[in-house]
Amino acid sequence: MQINRKGLKFGSLLLAAAVASPCIAAPPVHLDPAGEQWAAETLRAMTVEEKVGQMVMVWAKVQFMNENSPEYVRLHEEIEKYHLGGFGVTVPTDGPLLIESEPLEAAALTNRLQRDSKYPLIIAADFERGLSMRLIGATAFPAAMAFGAAQDTELARNFGRITALESRAIGVHWNWFPVADVNSNPANPIIDTRSFGEDPARVSAMATAYIEGAHEGGLLTTVKHFPGHGDTDSDSHLALARVTANMERLRSVELVPFRDAIAAGVDSVMVGHLLVPAIDPDPNRPASVSPLVITDLLKGQLGFSGVVVTDALDMAGLMSVFSGTDAEISSAEAVAAVKAGSDMIIIPSDLDGAYRGLLEAVKRGEISQVRIDESVLKLLRMKASVGLNQNRFVDLAEVQKQVARPENMAFAQSVADRAVTLVSDVTKQIPLERPRATGAQQSIAAVIFSDRPGGSDGARAFAAELSERAPEASVFFIDATNANAISASVLNAVQGATKVIAVAEAVPNPRRTTKGHTDGSVSLDSGPMQLLSEIVKIAGTKTVVVAFGNPYTGASIPGIQTYLCTFSNTTVSASGVTAALFGEIPIHGRLPVSIPGFAARGSGLDRSAVEKHSQQ
Repeated sequence: MQINRKGLKFGSLLLAAAVASPCIAAPPVHLDPAGEQWAAETLRAMTVEEKVGQMVMVWAKVQFMNENSPEYVRLHEEIEKYHLGGFGVTVPTDGPLLIESEPLEAAALTNRLQRDSKYPLIIAADFERGLSMRLIGATAFPAAMAFGAAQDTELARNFGRITALESRAIGVHWNWFPVADVNSNPANPIIDTRSFGEDPARVSAMATAYIEGAHEGGLLTTVKHFPGHGDTDSDSHLALARVTANMERLRSVELVPFRDAIAAGVDSVMVGHLLVPAIDPDPNRPASVSPLVITDLLKGQLGFSGVVVTDALDMAGLMSVFSGTDAEISSAEAVAAVKAGSDMIIIPSDLDGAYRGLLEAVKRGEISQVRIDESVLKLLRMKASVGLNQNRFVDLAEVQKQVARPENMAFAQSVADRAVTLVSDVTKQIPLERPRATGAQQSIAAVIFSDRPGGSDGARAFAAELSERAPEASVFFIDATNANAISASVLNAVQGATKVIAVAEAVPNPRRTTKGHTDGSVSLDSGPMQLLSEIVKIAGTKTVVVAFGNPYTGASIPGIQTYLCTFSNTTVSASGVTAALFGEIPIHGRLPVSIPGFAARGSGLDRSAVEKHSQQ
């Protein structure tokens, strides 16, 4: 859904409208004496089998399912057989693409799962950009780094509040966000724009503001990926990432946002599948299964007493450490994670193996029942803090009232607008002029580079927004499959155009690789990158390069003179950057990261909005 900009004033009015939002679906996160009592009594009534099951979480994919369908029968059986503590809500996939579903379908599913469970389920989600990460029609926020570029913690606080409002409406109580990683490594293939930036203080401020806002709206929060995934060059979905910093550096950079989030009352900490030799020198013991990282550092030195949750156990970064069948690996992972200090394990590749591994470890005394009770009590207290001891269901009528409220959609658009950063404009190309109705016509060639045929929803939204303003513009979509075949046509159009807009779409994508980057990549494929470099070389000063997501793209292309960053590839980012290109909104964003050899953190040029009559 795109925002109609007619009658909307940039910035303060949109923010005020959203902040003044009076309708909160759930009370703030709070554990009262009745909740404490319920948690203690419930723990005493549980069998050891039920306790172990409370510590395990798997995916529930939102889609229509008949209650007798194989898909739903499997979920029902998992609840009954393994006594699961909760589910992570996601959607089916088609290769790397998510098959998004509807908020009402999600709410109906969470209600059905709650109905089938003896104990209330904690429902979690990976809503890093709000519900629109997985669900159609929800408020669409840009990525975290856009908030860093907008430089206002109040935006992050309201982001948390709105995400809480929508999440609780569909029955989700726990978000695996905010990302507290400090993205100091430009080669990081999996964190990148998911981080608020490279300044530990700024990341801390944004993360803690989000936590406060989410708590106000009744949503549990998670900081990840402890002890810091920002200075790595591997995707832990594909390989075991390594953090080479010494302890002094870790304390002054990586650990800062986690320490501050703990002080702010974050509910859980997610531990990454990372080798951190400065903390644990064992080359076969990632942080997620390391007592030195979890028990000694996180709990002991940093004083965290909340829920410790693993990152997904089916990620290759952890699975590569163990050997055997999937069931044997899942068993070993689960046992090692709990012995290291984790309270909940999520997304094992083999649920039966993980559950039975834990249960057998308890029965043979390798893990004490006291240790299990400690974790389960934490989880029950977490459930009570969001009212699950009193009501586990949601009212489907509330979904249509709470999700995608117009003022919240407008607020999300304002964040994307404020994030647009003009890094460089040597020849003052920005703002572009709209083609005139009479006189000399300006011809625009727009070349949109993506890692998928036809681009993302955001890339297509940019093309549509551009066509509204410049109907005569030639638009090309380039990906690895067609770059070589149509390069001659593209270069011919570029040479004949008076203005060239090159949009480089690149965002973190789990398990994505490119030529020469088998451990993960957030860059364009080699063919599109070569063509983009050729365009900049040929078109020179008439070229505007837009980093539609990854801000580091420009560092690999010599000769760029006009460079804008959006830090996200969502539809609101497309709308924001198009409006900025044509001077419809002011530009005040600042780089939250350094671009090697190109620009320092904090860089950014200001542009005022152009009077409407001068653009007509």
